[in-house]
Amino acid sequence: MNTKTNIALVTGGSRGLGKNSAIKIAQKGLDVIITYRSNREEAETVVNEIKSMGRNAVAFQLDTKDIKSFDTFVKNVTDHLQQNTGSTHIDYLINNAGTALYSPITEVTEEQLDDVVDIHFKGVFFLTQKLLPFINDGGGIINVSSGLARFATPGSSVYGSIKAGVEMLTKYMAKELGSRKIKANVVAPGAIETDFGGGRVRDNGEINAMVAGATALGRVGLPDDIGGVVAFLCTEDARWINGQRIEVSGGMFL
Repeated sequence: MNTKTNIALVTGGSRGLGKNSAIKIAQKGLDVIITYRSNREEAETVVNEIKSMGRNAVAFQLDTKDIKSFDTFVKNVTDHLQQNTGSTHIDYLINNAGTALYSPITEVTEEQLDDVVDIHFKGVFFLTQKLLPFINDGGGIINVSSGLARFATPGSSVYGSIKAGVEMLTKYMAKELGSRKIKANVVAPGAIETDFGGGRVRDNGEINAMVAGATALGRVGLPDDIGGVVAFLCTEDARWINGQRIEVSGGMFL
């Protein structure tokens, strides 16, 4: 990696929105670190695609629910950076990794709720905390939220509520990190055709049609609709955007 090149770390960058974001970020001229939870082969495919564009990329295993593993993860990343760039620092952190939970309030278990809190809130909070000493002043944090933090659809009470918490947390990040000129923003996708949640939006024709009908632009979102917005926030052109929620949903439930 070149020390003059900005570096972005994308959690959950081996597939879906994370993969698209990582590729779009590389197209902006940044080097990229991605994480994957279990499928190393999938992650290496993304790494190779980014390398074919002339950018540096590497993948590290990380389960964002396993907060006790964060110290080891950060050491592995910073050791790699020191060896390859001469610095332990990155410029942008994209907290994207996540899983879905579709369940009515009457059926949610404590274990399910704890999993969503650990992955989508505690994981985001503590991974950011651990990496803050290694984010360059003037860099940025992008937290991926959801349209479900703005509107309510049955079955997403836990996921939507936790994402709303992440959105408030992002404002606090922007406020507290302003002295270091680190920006913190939210990108909130609407419903997207990916394998997220078992491919629910992509594969269920009834849900797909409902989403398209509720969206001003008349279709369901694609990963390619989202990654470019994340990548934009990793550029100098976005230097004055801070503490903002950017919904990228095609105008869903306006």
